[in-house]
Amino acid sequence: MFLTYLRRELRRRRKAALVVASGLALGIALVIIVSSVSSGMSKAQDKVLQSLYGLGTDMTVTKAAAAQGSGTERPRFEFDAKDDDEATQSADRVMVQGFRTLASSTVGTVGRQGGVADAVGGLSLTVMKVDGRFQRGEFEQSTEEGAAAQGGPRGGSGQPQGEVQGGGASFDVNSFTVYGTDVTRLDLGPLTSSTITEGRTFTSTETDAEVAVVDAAYAEEKELALDKAVTISGTTYTIVGISTADSADAAADVYIPLKQAQTVADSEDKITTVYVKAADSQQIDTVKAAIQTNIPGTTVTTSADLADTVSGSLSTASDLASSVGKWLSVAVLTAAFLVAGLLTSSAVSRRVREFGTLKALGWKSGRVTRQVIGEALVNGLVGGVLGIAVGLAGAYAVTAVSPTLTAQLGSSGGGGPMGGGGPGRQTAARTLDIALTAPVSLTTILTAVALAVTGGLVAGAFGGWRASRLRPADALRRVE
Repeated sequence: MFLTYLRRELRRRRKAALVVASGLALGIALVIIVSSVSSGMSKAQDKVLQSLYGLGTDMTVTKAAAAQGSGTERPRFEFDAKDDDEATQSADRVMVQGFRTLASSTVGTVGRQGGVADAVGGLSLTVMKVDGRFQRGEFEQSTEEGAAAQGGPRGGSGQPQGEVQGGGASFDVNSFTVYGTDVTRLDLGPLTSSTITEGRTFTSTETDAEVAVVDAAYAEEKELALDKAVTISGTTYTIVGISTADSADAAADVYIPLKQAQTVADSEDKITTVYVKAADSQQIDTVKAAIQTNIPGTTVTTSADLADTVSGSLSTASDLASSVGKWLSVAVLTAAFLVAGLLTSSAVSRRVREFGTLKALGWKSGRVTRQVIGEALVNGLVGGVLGIAVGLAGAYAVTAVSPTLTAQLGSSGGGGPMGGGGPGRQTAARTLDIALTAPVSLTTILTAVALAVTGGLVAGAFGGWRASRLRPADALRRVE
């Protein structure tokens, strides 16, 4: 009887039911879209941080920034004056990024701190290579007529008059980044944020081997391939692997064993960064405080610290989705609940004769209330289905369009975004382009269903309360 009457009443008042369901659908769809876009923002930011840190890295330890005014020496390039104009001259300089290093023993000290599950060191370098040639100019003697016009030989010395024409210098500057990785610990550090797409990665026995893994984008730019060579400060490294960054940007252009990087940079037993994995992600702040206290002269940077340096449209859109978007969703959803409740209550007031008659026929107030709540609940579920459909369509549209957001990575402490010496990071801010997606999780769908049920119950509560107060005499007064 309950279901039969429910189906008949919904069919008879389908327009009013559709209005209530549409209002709830709008609020639910907006919640789904905002939640999915917020999730996409979070994933985009994680992708940016992953490209800097590497998989599994919770924080980095670098040497504290030097005091202001203690500048570092700039690289100098010196060339010989050669008689052969066709001779090409070249020179390169290998510089430690950030110009700040830690002792290799720091890795062990960090690893012994409470709450640290793993730690590994790395050395980040910048290689600047200049090559080209000088070309002498040619002396062009003036004609006699031209010399006479200029007053003849100066001082009667008889020296030929003229000028040097042509000549000059043409040099190319090639700068690329190199990361010295501990080949015995390849499960932590920046190289883990790239996938080997050609060849192989390092083996644990190649601690001092002249081998290299090259980033795919750099290899394409310089026309490098497997088994070819890349030269760093006079040392030739055989390319054994090509890596492709999992995110927008690679940590470095070239990866070589840590010991080789220390040798070419003349930085024996030195590193620039310690990559740390915490035993418990909830204790990262505690581990950070312990390292800073027990290892003075260091800067500890966590992913939360690094996230604060990310600006650009990604940060702006994330803030909007987190604050304005969520508040807008709450406001629209609240309005939808109230409107649904008011419409249901208004519908009850137009059904006074019906409910009064039912009570006169023996229906209890509880049965009338359940009938109203049942109708409102069905309206809420219909609104939930419509809202989920519209929300999924909106999220799919965002993913299909994939709007590009920019993530600007500012420096933190002066050596790169990771507080100095991070692989592949210069002191200047860098900009990455990130494609935004809007993934919809099962949790979001379940939340939408819960909201639909809640909306139906809220609307039913308004109408049920009104219906429970009706008396059979109210119906008689409406009879004409």
